[in-house]
Amino acid sequence: FENIVQEDRRVLDLLDADYTFVNERLARHYKIPNVYGSHFRRVPVSDENRRGLLGHASILTATSQSNRTSPVTRGKWVLENLLGAPPPTPPANVPSLEETKVEGTLRQQMEQHRKNPVCAACHEVMDPLGFALENFNPLGQWRTKDAGMPVDAAGQMPDGVPFDGVVGLRSALLAKSDVFVSTLTEKLLIYALGRGLESYDTP
Repeated sequence: FENIVQEDRRVLDLLDADYTFVNERLARHYKIPNVYGSHFRRVPVSDENRRGLLGHASILTATSQSNRTSPVTRGKWVLENLLGAPPPTPPANVPSLEETKVEGTLRQQMEQHRKNPVCAACHEVMDPLGFALENFNPLGQWRTKDAGMPVDAAGQMPDGVPFDGVVGLRSALLAKSDVFVSTLTEKLLIYALGRGLESYDTP
């Protein structure tokens, strides 16, 4: 973000930048070769899956559980921070995914969880966005299998536009770039004012 401000770059770089900032340790995590030392430096990103914020291990880890990914948390993060459409607070007394004790991939477990009609309304919007990021494990490292099965990263936007994986999700978000720019503007204004926004802040 600091680099975008300093170089007066377009804010859409947050979604699709073909560069990132790493030190040696983080470069190893991303499998980026020839980076040595503890200082962070700008490097090109050749892997389409790593472009922009959606490929950042920091966000992918913060939106995971300690022992597994969380499509719900990841989907909620995309809704809140990139689309400006936070879901409502979940109802009380809904059992956690761990309590449902369903075998199979995380997607199969979530499908069982969504059979509760109280849960379905919100999860049908959040989960597909989160599943787009399922190729990233809880630490944001790339993977192709979950529970021994190929990762299914297909999903759809809240308006029904289909996509496949993180690259497809990024393209769908860029197609709604005006929504992302408005959301970013609101977030920056909230930060600048130190309070939430009201209707009179619109101008």
